[in-house]
Amino acid sequence: MTATLIEAPPAPTAHVASIAPTPPAVIRIPPSRGADRVRALARQAGLTCASEHGEAGSGSVTVLVAADAQQALRGERDPGPLLLVCDTACRTGLLLALRTGAVVLKAADLTEKTFAAAVRRAAHPHPSIPYPELSHLLTTTPGPGEPVPAAGPPTLTARQTSVLRLVAEGHANADIARLLDCSEHTVKNVIYEIMARLQARSRAHAVAQAVRHGLV
Repeated sequence: MTATLIEAPPAPTAHVASIAPTPPAVIRIPPSRGADRVRALARQAGLTCASEHGEAGSGSVTVLVAADAQQALRGERDPGPLLLVCDTACRTGLLLALRTGAVVLKAADLTEKTFAAAVRRAAHPHPSIPYPELSHLLTTTPGPGEPVPAAGPPTLTARQTSVLRLVAEGHANADIARLLDCSEHTVKNVIYEIMARLQARSRAHAVAQAVRHGLV
């Protein structure tokens, strides 16, 4: 008997709902020293630039090019999403940016990719803090002349602060239990207490909230 090979019909394709990409934000770059370079980079990155002096519309991102983040944030600025492209950003400047919802991008790190990502972050804020900023905030102390951020409500106990610092360093519950010489169940309870106090939705959000309040 000779077997006849018949081409199998194509398998049905599962229907996948298409997810519309987030539309790129319109940005406005007020005139300043270095603004022309940033404006040219924005066009290369495919971003839509509004008129230098006109209104960009609701939800648009204002991009301020300045020497120092802290000084830029203390000056007058338009309401709405804000991205700072700065030469320097000290610890106090980063904390001020986090508390006002601004995004900071150092001029030394400015590329088409990093600029486009920073614009997206400014337009669509996320509760967590990018690792480079978080690392800088947790490992540096205020410099000479920098005010120490006042820790406002809520507050954390010494144990909660210790656990949260280890969470920020990336330790799992078992590692934290071993380092603090307690049970893993205790660590879980402490993390639940921290999240409740800070009204956090996740461990990363808890760390972000603690940094914003000056608790760690």
